[in-house]
Amino acid sequence: MAQPNSSAGPDPSSDPASSGKGWEGPAIPPILAWLIIVGVGFGIWLLDGLAGMRPENVEPWGWRLLALFVPTVLSLMLRPMPGGACVLVALIVAVVVDALPPGPGQSARPIEAMETALGGFRDPTVWLVLAAFFISRALIKTGLARRIALTFVRILGHNTLGLSYALAASDTVLAGMIPSNAARVGGVLLPITRALAELYRSYPGRTAGLLGTFLMLTLYQVDVMACALFVTGQASNWLAARQANEIGSPIPVGYGTWFLYASVPALACLVLIPALVFRWTRPEIRSTPEAAAFARSELHLMGRLSRGEWIVLAAFVGVCGFWIADASALNTTLIALSAVGLLLVSGVLTWQDCVSEKSAWDVFIWYGGLVQLGKLLGRAGVFQAFSEAMAERLAHWHPAALFVCLLVVYFYSHYAFASITARILAMYRALALVLIAASLPVPLVLFALAYFSNFAAGLTHYGTTPGPIIFSLGYVPQGTWWRVGLLLSFVNIAIWLTLGVVWWKVLGLW
Repeated sequence: MAQPNSSAGPDPSSDPASSGKGWEGPAIPPILAWLIIVGVGFGIWLLDGLAGMRPENVEPWGWRLLALFVPTVLSLMLRPMPGGACVLVALIVAVVVDALPPGPGQSARPIEAMETALGGFRDPTVWLVLAAFFISRALIKTGLARRIALTFVRILGHNTLGLSYALAASDTVLAGMIPSNAARVGGVLLPITRALAELYRSYPGRTAGLLGTFLMLTLYQVDVMACALFVTGQASNWLAARQANEIGSPIPVGYGTWFLYASVPALACLVLIPALVFRWTRPEIRSTPEAAAFARSELHLMGRLSRGEWIVLAAFVGVCGFWIADASALNTTLIALSAVGLLLVSGVLTWQDCVSEKSAWDVFIWYGGLVQLGKLLGRAGVFQAFSEAMAERLAHWHPAALFVCLLVVYFYSHYAFASITARILAMYRALALVLIAASLPVPLVLFALAYFSNFAAGLTHYGTTPGPIIFSLGYVPQGTWWRVGLLLSFVNIAIWLTLGVVWWKVLGLW
């Protein structure tokens, strides 16, 4: 058994998480990606112009917008350039090719068209996501997020399994407020996890199996489940919530309702995941008393809670409490922005902190643009036409069988995606409308699809942003990652479709 190395610790300068660098999608040359993206767009366009395949209930401008929307989703998967840039270009092209609803005349005038294209940036939910990123910046800046993680390690980290539960508990708590799983994992938990592995001389390669493989794999798998537990689990959840509310969920999809219906199945999975990963990876080190001592030492160096931490803690608790109490999107946004205002006035956050929060502004651009594109596609009748055509073909299926089948298809389709966002855009609304047309309960469909959007990311090492960051460290072989991800998928799906469905029945979701 390896002995602990008290001097070991990660070099922040070499840490992909701290540098912000990492593989974010399939390794495909940009020129090939653009050829695929543009080719698909022209192909859809020509289906109407040459083959006349546009459904009668879809507006002509809506078909042009579809020919732009599908390539935009592809660009988020293939990543020839950052997601925000892809969506911004799509909005510009939508104006140029007249893929927007016409004004009083035959087409929208340039000024009116630009106002329509940029309309998503007025949406309160877009500002809510931006505000949540600023609050998460304060959590990380003040050290409160790290303190929370180290406290769990000090309490639970006396053995290897307990150490993994400390990481799970830390990520779960932070997911309640930090909407970026890359920030939670890459900025807070991964440096601690790496330090703990190296404390026991477990490094990438020959000694990875001592402790590092187990901890890294557990960190990722519990993170994707924490993403499903809270609407703030990752940024795309707000997109799913927005689409659910636009479809017409009789139960508003907000912070409190999302957590309530996810709580029992998600927490059950979070309890099982570390134990199962432990069994399937068999770390050689089983006792880790030095990990708890390491956390205790780090907490001692941090000292008592600072003024900034107290203010952020009050904002954290207050915002979550008000969000649970009020599901209104407008009030939810006002609450979050009020918290940001408090942090700015108190000096805990500076305006430079907000301006330099690159991830927040990137999400603001792609999220606002996609909200508007999705809204316009719905207005053009595209989603309704698709759902009616699919519902007609699947009319002979029993609703329960159709529900399970499409959920499973939706789940395992994530093998083809390197982005939760792209899959939500490509499939969420369309599958939801098909299931609703089959007379399945609307809230059941909308919430189930939203939750399945998240933990499917555990299948691969590219399923969501923290995956490439952790994988790049070299602790987990790709075969091990995929094997454990597949095995966990069977367990997670079984829990959500049994315990989850019963829980939803108890709460009256169906």
